[in-house]
Amino acid sequence: MPHMINDISHIQIGGRKSKLAVIQSELVKKAIEETSNIPCSILALSTLGDKVQTQPLYTFGGKSLWTKELEILLLDAIDEFPKLDVIVHSLKDMPTNIPEGFELGCIFNREDPRDAIVMKQNSAYKSLKDLPKGSIVGTSSIRRSSQLIKNYPHLKFESVRGNIHTRLCKLDDENNEYSCLILASAGLIRLGLSDRITSYLDDMYYAVGQGALGIEIRKDDEKIKSVLKKIEDKKATICCLAERSLMRYLEGGCSVPLGVHSDYNEITNELVLKGIIVSPDGTKYIEDEVKSVIKERQDCELIGITLGDKLKAKGAKEILDAIDMNRNINARPTEV
Repeated sequence: MPHMINDISHIQIGGRKSKLAVIQSELVKKAIEETSNIPCSILALSTLGDKVQTQPLYTFGGKSLWTKELEILLLDAIDEFPKLDVIVHSLKDMPTNIPEGFELGCIFNREDPRDAIVMKQNSAYKSLKDLPKGSIVGTSSIRRSSQLIKNYPHLKFESVRGNIHTRLCKLDDENNEYSCLILASAGLIRLGLSDRITSYLDDMYYAVGQGALGIEIRKDDEKIKSVLKKIEDKKATICCLAERSLMRYLEGGCSVPLGVHSDYNEITNELVLKGIIVSPDGTKYIEDEVKSVIKERQDCELIGITLGDKLKAKGAKEILDAIDMNRNINARPTEV
């Protein structure tokens, strides 16, 4: 009979049905079973966001698409679906304002947060600056495309949706004009596809929470919290809480071109948080950074707000206010 913590005899994990999401749920399952010796089961569900691959995310709900259907099961079992104890998300897909009744129970296992260049198979090119003028780069985010237009004005950027394997098939298809894709390196690494990474975009700010896993729970579920405390990634937690605070303060969603870079020194306890906001056409951008010693979680919230104020003082709000996500979609040079 397994040893039980706080009388928990089993934990039901929920997540999306994509191959990457299942791998992420399995990472959490393994960690809980090893640290608390509590058996876990995984329920993998297709969400609306998985099913609709033809439209930019911001046109039909944004980040909440990935979370709402699973959150229902945190509250109660429905038909053949069991009640969940935790939901495993890619943290960058979690809204910064979590609905009432739920909370972010833990931040776990941040893989490399950088964006990566994946060139077409057998391509002679290694970096974006080497690509010929007019080459087409596939990316699914305004954050990426707006920074890339700023840095590489000789290239064209076009939307590409689908899971990672679908995107790679599109890239390698001889009939497609994509020269390369920009993808989060974390997903490629977790899927065992790190060999497809041509190079890393070290000069680009990444998405809030990119590479980390967020574990959502029922609010004030102290028994589950005590289990998750054992698998929490301290460095990722501090960095990602600060990143999410910045996004929340600027009222940004997954379609807003906010990029971040965070670095936490576990010896000095100093956190450096950098942020950039770029207009979708890449013509305007504002960036700044804040350094602060982190003594408690509240300090992560404060550093995000402090950086938000610095960006606002430079005109970030004007860029954000000028972006209308639901209008003139086809007229814009990029899409999510």
